[in-house]
Amino acid sequence: MGNKALNYTALTIAIIGAVNWGLIGFFNFDLVSFIFGNMTWITRIVYGLVGICGLYLLTFYGHNEARAD
Repeated sequence: MGNKALNYTALTIAIIGAVNWGLIGFFNFDLVSFIFGNMTWITRIVYGLVGICGLYLLTFYGHNEARAD
């Protein structure tokens, strides 16, 4: 996994998704739908990107061994 830009982008999008789910869980407030509308095509793209990034971040498991930098 040598592409740092892809890793940071995926992590940022996954964090946005995690914050959104936290807001839904604690306050019943969907930030993505609030910003882009309820299930518009942009909202669906954001949700899709969060899901794809989550799947991509699964590849990080097993790559946590200590490296000598």
